[in-house]
Amino acid sequence: MRGIRNNNPGNIRHSGNRWQGMSAQQTDAAFVQFISPEYGIRALSKLLDTYSKTYGLNTVRGIIHKYAPPVENNSGAYVEAVSSALGVLPDAKIDVQARKADLVQAIIKHENGIQPYALAVIDTGVTMV
Repeated sequence: MRGIRNNNPGNIRHSGNRWQGMSAQQTDAAFVQFISPEYGIRALSKLLDTYSKTYGLNTVRGIIHKYAPPVENNSGAYVEAVSSALGVLPDAKIDVQARKADLVQAIIKHENGIQPYALAVIDTGVTMV
């Protein structure tokens, strides 16, 4: 559960972005480390905003294929897990803003095998500016 240890439950990779709440020491060469899970959840939330607003992605399949590309992941299983968690078909249009907490929880569970955070932690991360 590397994502949980790194306070990065979405397993966001280093990309040159300077995320708010990044730990001063980045000892994981592949994945960003945050000072608290709320900041890792915030980063995931911001990525979902970008996917929705910039790229027009509004289906689970579209979002997950961007987030976890098929060339690196079993995106089919990932799409199925998130779609099932949200109770929607993979290609059904969703309101990303309205379902963001649900998306975040489903992504965390798929990335880590568990979703250990209280809803208050999720909500705090999702609503952080």
